[in-house]
Amino acid sequence: MSGVNGHANVSPAAGANGSGVEALPLVASLPQAQFTSEQVKQIVSELETPFAPQVIEWRVTNTAKGGKLRGQVIPYADQRAYTDRLNTLVTPAGWTRKYAFHTSANFERGKDKKIVAKVLVTCELTIFGLNTHSATGEAWADDENAATVSEAQAFKRAASCFGLGRYLYYFSGEWVDLDEHKRPRYTPKLPKWATPEGWRQGLRPGQKTVTSPVLATNSAVRNRSRGTSEGDATALVGQIEALEGPLGKRLYRGLLKSVARVWKPSEIRDMALLRKVLEHMQGAERGLRRLDAALEVTGPEAMDPPLRSLRLTSLDRVDDLDALKLIVLAVEEAASKIKR
Repeated sequence: MSGVNGHANVSPAAGANGSGVEALPLVASLPQAQFTSEQVKQIVSELETPFAPQVIEWRVTNTAKGGKLRGQVIPYADQRAYTDRLNTLVTPAGWTRKYAFHTSANFERGKDKKIVAKVLVTCELTIFGLNTHSATGEAWADDENAATVSEAQAFKRAASCFGLGRYLYYFSGEWVDLDEHKRPRYTPKLPKWATPEGWRQGLRPGQKTVTSPVLATNSAVRNRSRGTSEGDATALVGQIEALEGPLGKRLYRGLLKSVARVWKPSEIRDMALLRKVLEHMQGAERGLRRLDAALEVTGPEAMDPPLRSLRLTSLDRVDDLDALKLIVLAVEEAASKIKR
């Protein structure tokens, strides 16, 4: 049985619309309505509260190169979850939004250097009695859904200025198996801090769960005194191994060798070194994403000059962060010249 707005099995505890927030007696039914400082604090607190897990969806943002079909997924909520939350807190009369649509100059896009403009949308979101914030969204004009995509992006970015949906920015992505249609075979479980209940209990991203000394074994106590545990190490090894696909074997092995002097992350016994390896690999992954974005503007030939300067024949031959950084910066510089 479907719940309100098509969200199935949303419990009453999750709020009338599955927003994860109970309706508050705080309404701004007129533009001139004002809130007390205590009411503002309460509204902002409820805006920052995560959405109910039932309204969260997952999007594939990256896919692994070769081997088993895997993709990196991140959670998101559609516009309905955002508007539902605003309607619950301040009523439909308590907020408004307006859009401005523009198009950019033409850019060369992709390997075929197709000339395409961008649709730019600015959303101005006002919560009466609080404030007004604006943000911009964009999409390639040759996408038949360009207006819808950029409009939703602008609205959600403006809402995040009030704290609404901001917690979703803390997710960096998790790798899962994909089916033949490149859809996740399963979706990850949300961490406790990303649920309304956990958030209200004071949990926040980046916090570590503290094991009760009464329940801890002697071994766990010793591990904790060293700032780690077997479970923590296993989790870090898993995160590192999951990056082999998106980084490619050469860069993955190169970072393991240069940072930790090992061939496998499971051979690393020092927790600080495991974290260092993970940080380097995450940095490399971010660099590859930046490179992909720049290449969308320049085309692949922009990599030729930095590759020649490094005496490399292709990106697949890169095995360290310094070389990757040089290539990324060179291609981004080329992209910036084209945009001008």
